[in-house]
Amino acid sequence: MSKKIRLATAWLDGCSGCHMSLLDMDESIVDLAPKIDLIYSPMVDYKFDEIPNKIDITLVEGAIGNEHDLKELRTLRSKSKLLIAVGDCAVTGNIPSMRNYFKSQTVLNRAYVENTDHNPQIPEQNVPKLIEVLPLHHEVNVDLFIQGCPPPSNIIQYVLTELIGGRIPNLKCKQTFG
Repeated sequence: MSKKIRLATAWLDGCSGCHMSLLDMDESIVDLAPKIDLIYSPMVDYKFDEIPNKIDITLVEGAIGNEHDLKELRTLRSKSKLLIAVGDCAVTGNIPSMRNYFKSQTVLNRAYVENTDHNPQIPEQNVPKLIEVLPLHHEVNVDLFIQGCPPPSNIIQYVLTELIGGRIPNLKCKQTFG
C-alpha cells in the first residue's frame, strides 16, 4: 500500500457546514479512509495544542475573522503542501464578512451585553481580537478553491480523490457559489 496522505482540516469564522459536507460523503469516506491520515481537525479529539508538521493537504473552512484565525491560517499554510479554501466563506468572506460594516465594539457589545441576562460584560480574556473579515487568499497563498455554501459532498470527495491520485482536480463546470 502506498503512503497515506496527511490531511488536516480547520474551521475558522464560519458555520461548520463545510465539515458537515465532508461527513456527508457517506460510504465514500470508507473508500478514502485507508488513503488518509487525519492528523488535525475539529472533527477529532484534540490531544495537542500545536499544528503538526508535514501536512499534505489542508482543507480550511470559514473566513479570517480574528487574530487567532489569522495565526492558525498562517501556521497551517507554512506546514501544508496544499491549502484548499473550502466553501464561500473561505473563498469570498461570504456571510461572516457582513460584520465588516460594524465596529468591533458594537459587535462585542451585542454578543456579550445586549443578548444576555446573566453577567452581561465583554470578556477581557480568552476572546481573540476581532479583525476585518477576509477570505483566505487575502492573507496566504491558496492552492485550490472549492465554492459552495456549503460545497456539495461529491465535490469535496472528487477533489480529495483526484489529489490522492496525484492529479489536479478540474473544477470548471462542477461548482457554483451559494
